[in-house]
Amino acid sequence: MTPEILLALLAATVQAGTPILYATLGEILTEKGGILNLGVEGMMLVGALVGFLTALHTGSPVLAFVAGGLAGACMAALHGVVCIWFMGNQVVSGLALTIFGTGLAGFFGTPYIGRTAPGFDKFSLPVLGDLPGLGTIFFQQDALVYLSYIIPPLLWAFFRYTRWGMAVRAAGESPAATRAAGLNVLAYRWAALLGGGMLVGFGGSYLSLAYTHLWTNGLTSGRGWIAVALVIFAFWRPSRAMIGAYLFGGVMAFQLRLQAMGTALPSSILLMLPYVLTIAALAFSSWRSDRTQAPAALGVNMEPSE
Repeated sequence: MTPEILLALLAATVQAGTPILYATLGEILTEKGGILNLGVEGMMLVGALVGFLTALHTGSPVLAFVAGGLAGACMAALHGVVCIWFMGNQVVSGLALTIFGTGLAGFFGTPYIGRTAPGFDKFSLPVLGDLPGLGTIFFQQDALVYLSYIIPPLLWAFFRYTRWGMAVRAAGESPAATRAAGLNVLAYRWAALLGGGMLVGFGGSYLSLAYTHLWTNGLTSGRGWIAVALVIFAFWRPSRAMIGAYLFGGVMAFQLRLQAMGTALPSSILLMLPYVLTIAALAFSSWRSDRTQAPAALGVNMEPSE
């Protein structure tokens, strides 16, 4: 493998890992507030479709990206109605959200299969883009990739240094104590759920606006489930989520390159590589279960205060 091919593969790794990173950060924010959301796959698909249709009809990729995020937040709101208002089972609600989102995107997206829409193109950052090696990999990408570099440290600082971030963590760790301290637990859970849903929607819209620039049913190809697993693999830490997303993105980019090179391996074997890595990541996380640091009240419903 020549240096040029290796650099191109690593650059593709960053691009392939970006939608997973957005979705993983959104799920981390949601779970830090104590809400388990397994509907990430369906939310990403709806975000991807809404972003694509907005770009197609308005010609504005920025507006389309925001619309995709809002679509993800709306899907998350459905989960909140079931789990926060009516105290329904969070696992069942999340699975239903995935099924609903998949069907919704397939129903409304079928007429647009194969059509393209305006999106985000790659451009080189001044000075940084000229760095040997690193410039090609990290700084000759699109605007949404550059935005994804900023969100993990911001989310880390939010949880660690801001009052709101600490309140979200408290709502996920000990909601009863948080309520006793005079904080509105349900309000912070709603904020975490909707904010996380918007990030998940961003991940979906990235797929249709920057990664492919077109629509096809099943565009996420299981990335939502990978994001759910990656939250555990990253031990609920935004910085580790970034590393993990690029690891999974690298496997995806590698299997696509192998197929393009005409390898003798069956395509079905190559396609399952990211999901084999997902199983391995979950096994590793289970082995290191003493360090997972999952929120103590994750998945535990909280009754409204009187």
